[in-house]
Amino acid sequence: NTLKIDRSFVSDITSEADGRIASLVVTLGHSLGLTVIAEGVENPEQVAFLKRTGCDELQGYYFSPPLPPEGIEAWLRRPPAPHGVRATSR
Repeated sequence: NTLKIDRSFVSDITSEADGRIASLVVTLGHSLGLTVIAEGVENPEQVAFLKRTGCDELQGYYFSPPLPPEGIEAWLRRPPAPHGVRATSR
């Protein structure tokens, strides 16, 4: 029920080639009724680009580094993610 955009495309997503691939993956995923998740999001430019493409969920260091089990509760209680995009820990 989900389709992930690999971090290798996200890392240089503002380049023409990787940006085009990511946009096509989002379109393909949505046409198949899938939720599209981008992994490896690290900066606001990547967030903005993925938001424009309609990517459903973002994950990466921009939102949080990997957390130990005891840190998960605090992470879940934090304010909503910036830019109106749902962050995920998947």
